[in-house]
Amino acid sequence: MKYTLDTIPVLDSYRAGCECPLCRLRVSCEDQYVDSMLGAAYMEPDCRVKTNETGFCTRHFELMYDRRNRLGLALMTHTHMQEVISSLEGILADCGEQKRGPLSSLRGGKADSGGAPQKIRARIGGCVICEQVDGALQRYAYTIAQLYFTNAEFKAMFDQSKGFCLPHLALVMEMADGTLSGAQAAEFKKALAALELQNLRRIEGEIEWFTLKFDYRNTDKPWGNSRDAVERAINKLMGACVGEDAQMPAHND
Repeated sequence: MKYTLDTIPVLDSYRAGCECPLCRLRVSCEDQYVDSMLGAAYMEPDCRVKTNETGFCTRHFELMYDRRNRLGLALMTHTHMQEVISSLEGILADCGEQKRGPLSSLRGGKADSGGAPQKIRARIGGCVICEQVDGALQRYAYTIAQLYFTNAEFKAMFDQSKGFCLPHLALVMEMADGTLSGAQAAEFKKALAALELQNLRRIEGEIEWFTLKFDYRNTDKPWGNSRDAVERAINKLMGACVGEDAQMPAHND
């Protein structure tokens, strides 16, 4: 796969000094794609074909609902539901039919739905916005791996950064393996591993101090950086999902 560099967003994200620059970029991408989906995009034929077929995950349905453009959301949901009903007519057509054969008695004569549950889950398992976000994060991960060897300013920011959440750590390592030479990939991953472990230990110490602050003997001792350690620890492990780092920008819809 051919990737393109997205230098400016990556540099801006690193300048923010966050726990995971890719989480910051993910939230920004989600915000942009949700707005775009509820803007002029939903009236474009190519977009409607894609949303009708693929649909949205629970998270992105919720984010679009919160934007309060109910007409745009209703139009997309209506035609997507028509596509889903058309698919379900085929999936559910054989439900309740008993399969007859030499093993039917071993099955206790129970009806065989022919994999209908799996097909239903597959039918509602896609998300247009997830696909867009995943594509953007692939480009950003590629940019990070490339800039490390070509941009001195970025390398300095990288070396002083706080690493990544674990899902994005895996993504960046995979991108390095897939797009850098063997020697460069090894060098990059060595630096990345040292950076990541250093910052995981930092947060582990901060969350430990958070728990120790509840001991009366530590009441008068300073919190240090531990007040939001629970949120940062969760986000470091799983990607930004709680606290300020996971919040969408405010909108006046």
